[in-house]
Amino acid sequence: MRKKSKKLGVKQKDFTEKILKILSKHANKEFNYKQIAARLEVDDTQSRNQIIKDLKLLASKKKIDETEPGKFVMKSDGKHYHEGIIDMTSRRTAYFVCPDFDDDVFIPTNNLNKALDKDRVKVYVYNKRTGRRAEGEVVEIIERAKTEFVGVIDIQKNFAFVSTANAKMYTDIFIPKDKIGAAQQGDVVLVRIDDWPQKADSPFGEVLKVLGKPGEHNTEMHAILAEYGLPSDFPIEVEAFAQKLDTSIHASEIANRRDMRQTLTFTIDPKDAKDFDDALSFEKLPNGNFEIGIHIADVSYYLEEGTVLDDEAYQRATSVYLVDRVVPMLPEVLSNFACSLRPHEEKYTFSAVFEISPAAQVINQWFGRTVIYSDQRFSYEEAQHIIETKGATIPAEVSLTGSAYEVPAELQEAVLKLDELAKILRRVRMKNGAISFDKVEVKFQLNENDEPTGVYFKVAKDSNHLIEEFMLLANRKVAEFIGKQKKTFVYRIHDEPDETKLLNFQTVIAKFGYKIDFRSKKHISTSLNEILTEANGRKEQNLIDTLAIRSMSKAKYSTENIGHYGLAFDYYSHFTSPIRRYPDVMVHRLLQHYLDGGKSADADLYEDRCEHASSMEVLATNAERDSVKYMQVKYMLDHQDQEFLGVISGVTEWGIYVEVMENKCEGMCRIREIKDDYYTFDERQYALVGAVSGKILQLGDEVYIKVKHADLVKKQLDFTFLRRKDEPEAEPEKSKPSRRRR
Repeated sequence: MRKKSKKLGVKQKDFTEKILKILSKHANKEFNYKQIAARLEVDDTQSRNQIIKDLKLLASKKKIDETEPGKFVMKSDGKHYHEGIIDMTSRRTAYFVCPDFDDDVFIPTNNLNKALDKDRVKVYVYNKRTGRRAEGEVVEIIERAKTEFVGVIDIQKNFAFVSTANAKMYTDIFIPKDKIGAAQQGDVVLVRIDDWPQKADSPFGEVLKVLGKPGEHNTEMHAILAEYGLPSDFPIEVEAFAQKLDTSIHASEIANRRDMRQTLTFTIDPKDAKDFDDALSFEKLPNGNFEIGIHIADVSYYLEEGTVLDDEAYQRATSVYLVDRVVPMLPEVLSNFACSLRPHEEKYTFSAVFEISPAAQVINQWFGRTVIYSDQRFSYEEAQHIIETKGATIPAEVSLTGSAYEVPAELQEAVLKLDELAKILRRVRMKNGAISFDKVEVKFQLNENDEPTGVYFKVAKDSNHLIEEFMLLANRKVAEFIGKQKKTFVYRIHDEPDETKLLNFQTVIAKFGYKIDFRSKKHISTSLNEILTEANGRKEQNLIDTLAIRSMSKAKYSTENIGHYGLAFDYYSHFTSPIRRYPDVMVHRLLQHYLDGGKSADADLYEDRCEHASSMEVLATNAERDSVKYMQVKYMLDHQDQEFLGVISGVTEWGIYVEVMENKCEGMCRIREIKDDYYTFDERQYALVGAVSGKILQLGDEVYIKVKHADLVKKQLDFTFLRRKDEPEAEPEKSKPSRRRR
């Protein structure tokens, strides 16, 4: 039988779909049959004739327009074209997230057309087939989400490739020889994508910075920052500007402020804190009420708009707290000195001062610029000791100085009374529907080389809640003061949770015997608090805390006030941390502007600034989370021979995720490596089920594991599954007798 000629090219039945794809990719461009044939890479007469027929057919069906004889363009009704964001999966496919659709649109790998994760794109969405998810194809990349990436360089003779550890980055980056710079084979580098030629499989890039060798501590910390586009150092001109600031206290400036230097004032902060941006003052009033001041570093006094210092702070928008370091929003001369409310120093502050009754009701309020003198610095541990013992002696093991000391009676009284009022404020918040997220925070003990030597958990106690409640009070009252004037302001908003997410959360927690009450918004928040309280201290606590937070909407900054669901406040803002958050600086400026009688500010301008601050906050949070994951992997590297008890924190078709109970490190046991049975994923039960034994591995089950592999670069742990907690330890195999002749 004679072989068919390759000249026949693509099968005729495929031309119609491929013509539509070509025209949809270039929605406003005209094509003739020759141009279509060239793009399809066919040049035989039969195929060209078929293309002409298909073009005429599509035009007759009104799927394309024939603008003039022989020239065709995609119909411009716009019905099938939508703008949105690409959300890549780790499997080289993606979903198109767009408000025009209830469900995300599936984008197959071959329809991505060089789009990368979080890019803003235009997508042609095909008519949805019955019973199937809508599919689409990227026809235009409107805006790249990012152009700079971190990866490991592989240098060849005349070029190099950089591959990233990001599972959602599906391509490596081609580096021409003249753009490799000082990089050496195997270095971790920061690269920028400059171009992606039409016929190239990989984008073309340039090495911007060499970060070091993979796995080295400083390399990985800098890589985390670079991956999210976060800075590690201040530009020289910004440092120089900050160093020239006059940070002394002047009598002429004090005259413009409320002088509160004689009022008892103190700070309560973590023992290792270097910047103190909030202080409390306390005074008993003759009428039996209390005057309580929440005093915040007056950063806006030093941070003038339009300066290089302010521009840098705005771009950073937030300080970044990695496991072993802080990348501050402001240079150290401000963050740790001029603006830090250090003990026994006079400081300029912006204050919210309240007259509060013994029942914690706000009788009067005042906002404005002040000058204070901090009489005492307490750590949370010292304040907690005062609260718990009602005593005046701080023992050496709790003291910041390492030596025991007596707390003056007036300071002791202030701490105890503020704790009493804070507890009332907290009870009222909870009664009003606030949700109490006291998620366990993982901390590491580090040696002088920043190597993790131990893990401990940070738990909020009464002293933490004391500070929290008065900061919340100031934030709420400042927002309420301006909000009721209907003037442009920067709010911290938190929308109600999505019911679908809550239903998914309910499906998981039902396995542990918990239930959400969906009767009303108030019932939902009350039942969530009950669930979080009941789970406290149990094996499933961290899992439930994590899933509860994921079921909530994300808090963000906006000039459009919708209230704060999680705190149960109608008005809320961020006023109390301008050293580390730029939105607080904006709040201070706007508040002073309105106190001075100013008109309502430009809402569009401030909304843009809010969006930027929210975006930077997300990047900083991701970087902080990655640094914790890195340190967890590093810690587990030194415990590879140790057996750990963990709880199953996730179940997928490819395995189970296990969280180690004693240190909260999470890793995966792959399904193919669980050897005691052949397991399959049961989506209905959200569990792995053994085919022979019928054993079930599901969320919350306690299992024993060992570390199989720890990848510092990818920040991933692979575990070896040993057994369930309720199963006996396997007997060691007896050595078989040798068959050698003696």
